[in-house]
Amino acid sequence: MFSLRLLVTLAAAAGAAGCAASSSAVPLSPGQYGAAGALRSPIQHVVIVVQENRTFNDFFATYPGADGTTTGKIAKNAACGIAKSGTIALTKSDLVTAHDLNHAYQGYRVARHGGSMDGFDAVLFADGQPECKYPYQYTNPAQIAPYWDMAEQYALAEHMFTTQGSSSFTAHQDLIAGGTAIEPNEALINLPSCSGTKCRWGCDAPKGTRTSLITRNDIFKPGQGPFPCLSYATMRDLLDAAGVTWRYYAPKVCCDANGRLMSAFDAIKLVRDGPEWTDGHISTPQTNIFGDISGGGLPAVSWVVPDQPDSDHPGESLDDGPQWVASIVNAIGESSYWNSTAIVVVWDDWGGLYDNLSPPQLGFGGLGFRVPALVISSYAKQGYISQTQYEFGSILKYVEKNWNLGSLGTSDARANSIADCFDYARGPRKFTPIPSSLSKSYFLHRKPSYLPIDDDL
Repeated sequence: MFSLRLLVTLAAAAGAAGCAASSSAVPLSPGQYGAAGALRSPIQHVVIVVQENRTFNDFFATYPGADGTTTGKIAKNAACGIAKSGTIALTKSDLVTAHDLNHAYQGYRVARHGGSMDGFDAVLFADGQPECKYPYQYTNPAQIAPYWDMAEQYALAEHMFTTQGSSSFTAHQDLIAGGTAIEPNEALINLPSCSGTKCRWGCDAPKGTRTSLITRNDIFKPGQGPFPCLSYATMRDLLDAAGVTWRYYAPKVCCDANGRLMSAFDAIKLVRDGPEWTDGHISTPQTNIFGDISGGGLPAVSWVVPDQPDSDHPGESLDDGPQWVASIVNAIGESSYWNSTAIVVVWDDWGGLYDNLSPPQLGFGGLGFRVPALVISSYAKQGYISQTQYEFGSILKYVEKNWNLGSLGTSDARANSIADCFDYARGPRKFTPIPSSLSKSYFLHRKPSYLPIDDDL
């Protein structure tokens, strides 16, 4: 799949990543220039495509030049028949896996094992049995070929860490707010306490639903948090204040027209109880993005969440995720938006799967394990593997800098921007379609599943 020329390019890009990160121009608001004559940003649209529950190593263990591995560290575990600590070979697995894995904060702490990264076998399934060797796997690259094609053509972030070592509720909050702190010393973590088909993860949650907390020095307080209808600032506040358009594309879930289970803004009181909940800012179904692209209505900033069959969540019976993402990239690439758009594809949490790199510890339960991230644009560096340390605030920081929005003051304040993945000076590159077995038409005409994309209730 990879030519010798590409392998050389990848190796050179990886070796040059450190200096590239420091020399790339900081993006400015479209149409503006810096005092020192910095390059103007051509980016007028940022599309954040959110996928589910995979570690970087699970998808890119064998990607040429990337920081991946096909062996894992494992600790002695009598319950799993592991007689001594050491290394084991990772199993090459199908994209569709048989089991969902524990990816809550408690599992993260066990897996990380104080930074030795050898405790994944000791994490417990939902039934209390140890997961043993099951997390020690990586996905067959042939089954995620669109993702590898995107990495080959554009930029792959190999050191994208989640904001927390936690699961989807707070991860989706981090992607709109950069953090979940509700007090100077306390932040939300894990899933809200509700369960069943009527469960919602936001202001529509059943009465009595509680969140869990994590302190700045990582003391876990299960069930001691507030009802999940929140008042902290999000990117919505910065974007609205600057008159920058935005939209959140979410699937229908449980026959609910707004896909609230995985619509992050359902947990933001000012949005859920304000006009933006129904005036088009929250757009359902998620396939509405195709009409906005073809009809000239793509907002400046958008988030896109998949329907359940298109989620990469382990333990489901179908995964069209690579084709779903390819359909979005191809729709933008073949439109008039290509030369003014940056697409960031990111996975929301670790999904319980093995990763080989110990995350820095910065408090509030993070940083979490690495997840894949792809930066796609006509200005993205081709075949570039960024070694820059990123977190979810890195994506938000890029948006803030691009439109001079100021800062939320959460993880965006400390994070490195993803700006090193771009080279504005070289000019736009012609789009080459991502090969995919499923087209945009397939997703437009398929009936909604009405299923949650993360059913860890």
